Amino acid sequence: VQLQASGGGLVQAGGSLRLSCAASGSTFSFNSMAWYRRAPGKERELVAGISRSGNTKYVDSVKGRFTISRDNAKVYLQMNSLKPEDTAVYYCNGHSTVVGVGIDYWGQGTLVTVSS
Repeated sequence: VQLQASGGGLVQAGGSLRLSCAASGSTFSFNSMAWYRRAPGKERELVAGISRSGNTKYVDSVKGRFTISRDNAKVYLQMNSLKPEDTAVYYCNGHSTVVGVGIDYWGQGTLVTVSS
């Protein structure tokens, strides 16, 4: 299974971007999908996650600005009111459980740059 992320780019503060991520190579559905990011000089952090049933969670810094959604093995991140501190490489993640073992799949990352 491979995850392909797209949609990153350069945007001014206050602008919007929509990230997309699609899985290829398999028809199974992930238990959960998520977006992580790694900003320069910082550790990777979970930005938003969504379960198969549609339950969502967000890191406090993006609540009210970002929205995660999914369609089977595709996951999206709508980012509004972007701030310079949102600048990072964003990675999509798909998590599955096979015979009780958790497996994580990662996309290649897409760069989001927010200028002030």
